[in-house]
Amino acid sequence: MPRFMGTRHIFKLDGEFIELYTLLKLLALAPSGGAAKAMIAAGRVSVDGVVETRKARKIRGNQVVRTGAHEVRVVAKGKAGDAAGG
Repeated sequence: MPRFMGTRHIFKLDGEFIELYTLLKLLALAPSGGAAKAMIAAGRVSVDGVVETRKARKIRGNQVVRTGAHEVRVVAKGKAGDAAGG
């Protein structure tokens, strides 16, 4: 697998999960929830290397979301260690 050369983000979960479109909106990878849903529906987002088209997909700790030149590593609350906030 080729090495990822884009911008990396770390997102610390506050609860058990976050919906995919909400994650994109909170990290400003989409300008709005509607834009995030459109990106997902268009097949421009992957979760753990697989294109995801479910807008409300539950994203949990240890999953990786990619869109364009951005990669988001999601960490469970209390599992972030020394990782920078997201």
